[in-house]
Amino acid sequence: MKNRKLLMIPGPIEVDPSVLRAMGEVTTSHVAPNFIESFGNSIELMRKIWLAPNGQPFIVAGSGTLAMDMAVSNLLEPGDNALVISTGYFGERYKNILATYGANVTVLQAEIGEIVSLDKIEEELSSKNYKLVTITHVDTSTGVLTDPKSVADIAKKYNTLTVLDGVCATAGESTPQEAWGIDVVLTGSQKAIGVPPGLALLVVSEKAMTVWKNRKTPVQNYYGSFTNWLPIMEAYEERRPSYFGTPPVNLIRALEVSLNLINAEGIEHRVESHLIYAKAFRKAIQKIGLQLVPKREEIAANTMSAIFYPEGIDGNQFRKDISEYGVILAGGLHSEIKTQYFRVGHMGAINKSDIVATLSAIEFALAKQNYSFTLGESIGTFLENL
Repeated sequence: MKNRKLLMIPGPIEVDPSVLRAMGEVTTSHVAPNFIESFGNSIELMRKIWLAPNGQPFIVAGSGTLAMDMAVSNLLEPGDNALVISTGYFGERYKNILATYGANVTVLQAEIGEIVSLDKIEEELSSKNYKLVTITHVDTSTGVLTDPKSVADIAKKYNTLTVLDGVCATAGESTPQEAWGIDVVLTGSQKAIGVPPGLALLVVSEKAMTVWKNRKTPVQNYYGSFTNWLPIMEAYEERRPSYFGTPPVNLIRALEVSLNLINAEGIEHRVESHLIYAKAFRKAIQKIGLQLVPKREEIAANTMSAIFYPEGIDGNQFRKDISEYGVILAGGLHSEIKTQYFRVGHMGAINKSDIVATLSAIEFALAKQNYSFTLGESIGTFLENL
């Protein structure tokens, strides 16, 4: 019998076996020729996956929060105005990061399950000179999907930099960075990129790099400063050894393998696969009477789903039963509704069988609490809608 459970949370996620094999390779020196080649290739592949041929990638040991931190600490100076467009928990996190670096922060907060209207965003950006605006592409706490292109179009009118938190979106949601004119797109390795946790990944536009180079005050961040990391990225891309902090060599080798898989499939095809699976999954859970946290189909994420428990269902017991069935799902994260919903990740190297198994586990757990529905109905609906 298989001695592991299926990991279907919004990150870390299931990864391709070839990525796991790369993690298990003999650890080499960070200045060995084979590692330099892996690092340099990963940088070049990021431009392809991000669709940002002129962008500057950064690969740094750390979580997605480090990527969030690096993006704004290098671009902001004390006293700059910053706007946060918040659709959940991670908008609040960006507010705290920005305040740490002395920004004057304004937050436009959406109600739970909704997005901030473009009219409100434009009204705020037109009210004063904002240095940058942060956008959460998919907020992992609510499963709400924001339209970054529309926000970026408004920001460009007011010469405001755009920072897109793509932690739960990049490589799973459409994000042609350069075509949309987004200045920073950041993520963590453990989401749709399909690598175990440990890498902060971001691509920075030429415009944003110029803003960084022309800042009047030093970056108030040592480990995350572009000053320290840009020479490293440039050296590895030129296939030269360099050193600032020891890179996680096995993780970067795994990143290269995963980026190669995505690139071979084609980023557009990978994104479309997420869309197809997510739409079918949403129809499946709605067929058995479950409701999503996002209030409208068009703002529901394609990398994960946030789902309310039906009335009368004990959430803790529900997740325990699912785990005993062999699948791991996540509980709620948003403080206001934390005990009212659960979250399912469906991104990265997933397949139809993974989603069928997840739906089967959900039905099993609901049936154990005598929830009224027809067994097998969600699975049939999912397969019908593929």
